Amino acid sequence: MNRLSLAFGRLLDALAIVAALILLAMVIVVTADIVLRNTVSGGLTWANEVSEYSLYLMTLLTAPWLLRRGQHVRLDIVLTIVPPRIAWLMEAVGDLLGFCISVILVRYGAAMAYDSWRLGAITIKNLVFPEWWLLAPLPIAFVLLAIEFVFRFDRLLRGERARRIEATSVS
Repeated sequence: MNRLSLAFGRLLDALAIVAALILLAMVIVVTADIVLRNTVSGGLTWANEVSEYSLYLMTLLTAPWLLRRGQHVRLDIVLTIVPPRIAWLMEAVGDLLGFCISVILVRYGAAMAYDSWRLGAITIKNLVFPEWWLLAPLPIAFVLLAIEFVFRFDRLLRGERARRIEATSVS
């Protein structure tokens, strides 16, 4: 299980690098758009739309990576107040709930992407393309999140019965 977890961690690291490259490309496109609008009174009409889609994709690419690193958004003050065993139990419940919710979102995300593909729905703004292109990354990201919740739960079971070290931002 540990070897699988390490390989999965490398995959998540690679996805985070892809997200960083998307961010770099987005910065370049937005900068070019601003420069063009201010110098030749015509910019890249699609730049804002591509930025919106890029932010969405970067969020999906980095969510499992952030979860693995314990840097996802969470309310951790309670974990510092309760006894270590209760904090551990809260972590376990959180991992199980996260897994269940991720699986539910995989199911609905896949259904939405499939329905969009089946109906031939298209997104029409400055760019025109099949809507399922936007929806397809959603179930994939939640599969990755569900897998990471399994690995988190495994690490929790094998570790000390206390709150996770990365779990809190307060001491």
